[in-house]
Amino acid sequence: MKEFQVHDLDSAPEGSKPLLQNSIKAFGSIPNLHGVMAESPQALAAYQNLHQHFLDTSFNADEMTVVWQTINVEHSCHYCVPAHSAIAKLMKVDDAINEAVRDKTPLPTEKLEVLRDTTLAIVRERGVVSDEVLERFYGAGFNRQNLLEIIVGLAQKVMSNYINHFAGTPVDAQFASLVRA
Repeated sequence: MKEFQVHDLDSAPEGSKPLLQNSIKAFGSIPNLHGVMAESPQALAAYQNLHQHFLDTSFNADEMTVVWQTINVEHSCHYCVPAHSAIAKLMKVDDAINEAVRDKTPLPTEKLEVLRDTTLAIVRERGVVSDEVLERFYGAGFNRQNLLEIIVGLAQKVMSNYINHFAGTPVDAQFASLVRA
């Protein structure tokens, strides 16, 4: 089996080079995930677009973190859990929220708990969620737009989590301290 290369600007296919420049502008460097995805300009472009679309949702930083990390933890993504822990810090999300999702312990508010439970139901049931789950979600103050926006985050995380699983993407040095044994 051939190992995946973590591309840089010199080794990346031509179609990925401007996308990697976008990564450098956004993050100050090329995250290893982006370097792996650069093998396919279409994969990297799709991921970057989904990431931006999820950032543009109606969710606040705490809610985005709950959706992202719930999916990352459920998928046991060795790369995305620490990466999104760092992103949560940059977004000024209370560490207690990130830690609760990572540790599968209670979140600080019922609304965030409902968001986690709904996200998990969507992932585990492949979108076939019960009326009870949806009623609880809507009862917590979320709406149909929010439900659809979870799917945007899920699409992004399916891409990154699955690619990290088969590529064995090395965790970037800046995320290494957030890896747990």
